[in-house]
Amino acid sequence: MNISVKGEYALEAIFDLASQPGDRPVKIADIAQRQKIPQKFLELILASLKQGGFVESRRGAEGGYLLARRAESITVGEVLRFVEGRGEDRARQRKPESPFGRLWERVDSAVDNILENATFANLVREWMEHNTRFVPNWEI
Repeated sequence: MNISVKGEYALEAIFDLASQPGDRPVKIADIAQRQKIPQKFLELILASLKQGGFVESRRGAEGGYLLARRAESITVGEVLRFVEGRGEDRARQRKPESPFGRLWERVDSAVDNILENATFANLVREWMEHNTRFVPNWEI
């Protein structure tokens, strides 16, 4: 599976928003800095994600972006489908008469299943658990 830079950045932006506490809007500059995404490119990506119903924006000094839905209801698969397209290109690029045709269909199906069940809430929780598991304790 090939994911474009735009797709990676879209996932990182939504992950960033999902990992923020509370329901305050997050400034584009803050997301860009944390995720190391060029700000102008991030603006275009967030505008697209807004059209897709993944994020919403707030204007003003305290404005920014926040998730349009709960992180539990947004999957990696649906974001990738929206940003990258449906995935029919994968099937078209392969030879259906190949001895590997059915194998690649099963692989695609397994990948799609994993992505459809990967919510941003779960990703945030797993990432936080991973990062806190190996924090050294210097207490004596």
